Amino acid sequence: MSAASWFAVRKDPPPRRASALLVLSFVAPLLAWSVISYVPFIWHPLVEVQQVGSVDYFTTGMLVPRETFLAENAKVAAAGGALAYGVPKNPIYLPAPHEVARALVTAFATPPRLPTEPWLHQSLWHSLQVIFWGFVLSSLFGVPIGILCGAMPSVSRFTEPFIEFFRYLPAPAFGALAVAVLGIYDAPKVMIIVIGTFFQQVLVVANTTRKLDLSLVEAAQTLGATPRKLLLRVVVPGVIVDLYTDMRVLLGWAWTYLIVAELVGTTSGITYFINQQARYRNYDNVYAAILIIGVIGLAGDLLLARIGRALFPWQREHRAFFSLGMGSRGHSQTAATEQPLTSAV
Repeated sequence: MSAASWFAVRKDPPPRRASALLVLSFVAPLLAWSVISYVPFIWHPLVEVQQVGSVDYFTTGMLVPRETFLAENAKVAAAGGALAYGVPKNPIYLPAPHEVARALVTAFATPPRLPTEPWLHQSLWHSLQVIFWGFVLSSLFGVPIGILCGAMPSVSRFTEPFIEFFRYLPAPAFGALAVAVLGIYDAPKVMIIVIGTFFQQVLVVANTTRKLDLSLVEAAQTLGATPRKLLLRVVVPGVIVDLYTDMRVLLGWAWTYLIVAELVGTTSGITYFINQQARYRNYDNVYAAILIIGVIGLAGDLLLARIGRALFPWQREHRAFFSLGMGSRGHSQTAATEQPLTSAV
């Protein structure tokens, strides 16, 4: 098996190899994490005290830097006292995989420390609502404006220069202003997600719309299509599949703004849970919450991919198990050009 077959350009690997790479993409990071956690001589900069010996300030279970542990034992040995005993340990902020796996269950079952604090499932549901409304509001305006920018150069010249300028402004910078205008609860959080995704959305959708085969537009104009019919019956149907893929990508972009958005005003949602668990030094719960966000995002994208295959059955199926991001782009455009123009116009 040659190396060229593994790194072939624009050529799908055989099904078996594709499945192996899929499994390896998750196993490799887990294996690296396990090596760092379980193999003592890889890192483990701390020592967990098992027996305190003659060291006055050591306590059982105490974590101390390895250099400090060795220095204290050297002093005790010089004085003829009993040596302390400990085992190599990683810092508390890097729990082992089995501890995080256990936290994935216990975090849902363990009640919050204070009656006013939400359960984990309540925090997640709160965050999902913020993501949903932020992305819906962004798409409600971003998609139509993006299509108009991509289809009509005059609209593009009028709107895109300002959008290009505004997209470089960091969305979190508007947090204080959003709180002043919208209050301290969920509205400013939704607005941060809107600001973070809207301007990118317009540009991405406009770029996708410009990729429509120009011959389709010219043929429709020859058949007498008005600008309105040209837009609704040629442009939108011609790019709808790629637009759907763009929305999946942009939804992931919205998730990246969630943590920052939930810090605006009153901290809430999964961000509040993560901050509280870090304050209590329950870092296994912190990692568990972060993993849950990834699982929800990935599951949502796979669900949207399945829905997309049902909505657009003419799209050529991409053979990869995870057709994430831009995986199936390029195929839908061909399918769109095969539709008869007479029925579109």
